[in-house]
Amino acid sequence: MADKKIRIAIFSGPTATVQNSEPLVTSNKAREKYGLPPLKNADGTPQRFDALRPQRLAAPVKVYVRQFSAHPLEADAADLYGPPDGYLDASGAFHTQRRSAGDTPVYEITLHPEDGLYALPYMARQADGKPWDDITAHPGAPAAKSRQTFYPDASRIVEEIDRFGLGEDGLPNMLSSKADFDFYRAAPSGGYQQGLKAASRTDVGEGDIAPETWGRDFWPYRPPHLRAEPPRARLAIVTNMVQQAMTSGRYGGAIWLEGSPNVEESIYWLNLLIDTAVPLCGNSSQRPHGALSNDGDRNIVDSVDYIASGIWKGADGKDTVGGVAVLDELIFHAREVQKGDARPGGYVATGGHGGIVGTIGQPGPPVLTFRPARLHTHTSMLRLALLPASVHGVRSDAKGIEAIEVAVKDAQGNLLGSAIPQVSMVKSGRYLPESEGETPESEVDILARIERNLRTSPLAGFIGEGAAPFGGLTRSMDAALERAVFSGMPVVKVGRGNAEGMVPITPGTVFIAGSNLTATKARLLLMACLLKFGALPAAEDPARPTAAERAAAQRQVAKYQEIFNTH
Repeated sequence: MADKKIRIAIFSGPTATVQNSEPLVTSNKAREKYGLPPLKNADGTPQRFDALRPQRLAAPVKVYVRQFSAHPLEADAADLYGPPDGYLDASGAFHTQRRSAGDTPVYEITLHPEDGLYALPYMARQADGKPWDDITAHPGAPAAKSRQTFYPDASRIVEEIDRFGLGEDGLPNMLSSKADFDFYRAAPSGGYQQGLKAASRTDVGEGDIAPETWGRDFWPYRPPHLRAEPPRARLAIVTNMVQQAMTSGRYGGAIWLEGSPNVEESIYWLNLLIDTAVPLCGNSSQRPHGALSNDGDRNIVDSVDYIASGIWKGADGKDTVGGVAVLDELIFHAREVQKGDARPGGYVATGGHGGIVGTIGQPGPPVLTFRPARLHTHTSMLRLALLPASVHGVRSDAKGIEAIEVAVKDAQGNLLGSAIPQVSMVKSGRYLPESEGETPESEVDILARIERNLRTSPLAGFIGEGAAPFGGLTRSMDAALERAVFSGMPVVKVGRGNAEGMVPITPGTVFIAGSNLTATKARLLLMACLLKFGALPAAEDPARPTAAERAAAQRQVAKYQEIFNTH
């Protein structure tokens, strides 16, 4: 008896090239039919072929396919083949028997709508009869005059991979043969601007989808002038949706789809907060779905293979690896993965101490080369279930800085968008000071951010990216960031860029050592720590803390440091 297929949750994230497609351009077939100027090459010569786009038939159609046309050397092995279904004569009529030497041997095929998608010329035009030459009706068009290239969820991607992708055995269905899928629109790249009736939904959800707004409900990057980024509070919706799905008991794993520059951030966040004993895989793509040498489809297939392989299991059957990014036949740990270049293979492992935990894809099978020592998912001390209902934050008023209660979760245990911390990054460099005797007051950007945080963000902090690998900053930056610490905002020091050494833990400091994390990853870890521990105790005068106030800050910083040492 065959093993039961696993079920996998696929979550759609923002600006996801892996869920993007190239623009639908009106074909020359349509242009010829409607008397429109044809598409030509740059030198003015006619284009050789029309682009074929996956589309659905509306009715059955009979086609005749020339025998031995699937490969240049099929005819070379003609003696290995059975006879064709029949022959087409010079007039195009079909006969079961050859009638003359000039008849064409063919296979007769009846195509049905229920067969699935077929690659066909794109026949659509604009409402005014003009051809579609790009995404928008005209250059610089607003959202109302722009089509979308991003898919609203991953269901169509899975269908197209199953339909058109081929395995080493020459067979399709590379995904559905291994797993069943549910689709979630956590922070999608495409949206339903006209809304959608429940009966037409392909994602996991109940009821109609109300009309969605570009930049509020979905976040694409194409067309470029309409690029949109999700706000910080959306991270709470993402966290709750993934957590609820993964605690439902329905899934043997999850896949998170996002843009290649940022998938490293989301998968690390999920690695820290999601309490699950099965894999969380991040996938991205350097090239859109359907483009030449697209890498995203293969990454999704490899994630399914990784989840199904079980190589991530420990003796108790639970995941021993945590969040990973499966990219270009490598398995990166979520903590270390980083995009280095905009090309397939353009991902790197940061920190100089591992990061690539296994290989996958051809020739296979999936191989795990080591297991990370850092805490993750069901072992993480920052997982959602362990976060408190509320923590102390800070804000300023006429009397100075005061501690306030900040709700972290609602009564159902869901993370609140209003709680997501504001963590800023500042960067140091040589020849940065304006003069030899600079004071904290010269760091106007840091001081302005401290002031704004005290007015708007009761949970806030800073990442100071200094010299590699030790995280050294200028004296004036150190002084300004100490003022942040004594205003209740923890500060983490990391090395510049992809540092391969560890930031030292300095006795007596009020700063957190960021280990070998990049500034981007340290920011996410600090945000999660703020949700667990809250703000630091503020000094009465942040510019002149007392010895007792310094000791109180150090005691709280030690809690943060323990997390940075182990996650």
